[in-house]
Amino acid sequence: MFPIAHIQNDFNEKFGIPRQSGLAELPSVIVFTPEYRVKEAFRGLELYSHIWLIWQFSEIPDKKWSPTVRPPKLGGNKRMGVFATRSPFRPNPIGLSAVKLLKIDYEAENSPLLHVSGADLMNNTPIYDIKPYLPYADSFPEASGGFAQQNKSGFLTVDFPETLLNMIPKASQNGLISALSQDPRPSYQNTPHRIYTFGFGGLQISFTVADNTLTVVNVKPDLG
Repeated sequence: MFPIAHIQNDFNEKFGIPRQSGLAELPSVIVFTPEYRVKEAFRGLELYSHIWLIWQFSEIPDKKWSPTVRPPKLGGNKRMGVFATRSPFRPNPIGLSAVKLLKIDYEAENSPLLHVSGADLMNNTPIYDIKPYLPYADSFPEASGGFAQQNKSGFLTVDFPETLLNMIPKASQNGLISALSQDPRPSYQNTPHRIYTFGFGGLQISFTVADNTLTVVNVKPDLG
């Protein structure tokens, strides 16, 4: 197994990344390694609206796997079987995400490039394979969502002052607001007015949460 590509986006750290793919329409670009920059390998892919990404949890420490994990969805206090969760701490650190294919760029440097939205991957995550999403086979509207669906919480109202929002590139504004509305905090942290901060596109986004409202309080350059 070896990476065929890496993803490029604004998330340089785990905190703040949408918990599942497709929940926030933030743009990303998939850049292939030189060996796989072959136009013929992408023939017909433009006919699909969505694709599957098979990727690696590359930032997870290499340690012995555990048969149970503490899902954030359950407040981090209850253990469930690892195979009943999407925890990154797995026997093999492999992730699977369905994303929207926006376009295939054959003209840019290092092309072909895949422009996608809805990825829940950190910047520079290695990708092992790409497959088309097939609605007739891959979609099961009647499927049960298990404890993840049962404990699904509502979205937060996002108060993003215009002066701070204007510091975010316009192409990323709606996606960032969508990601914030899903409450980036761990489920077990609920301290009103505590300031949380995460990196996004070379910026530090700081916010508080109180009474189901997330308020962005500062946006400043990330000086590393």
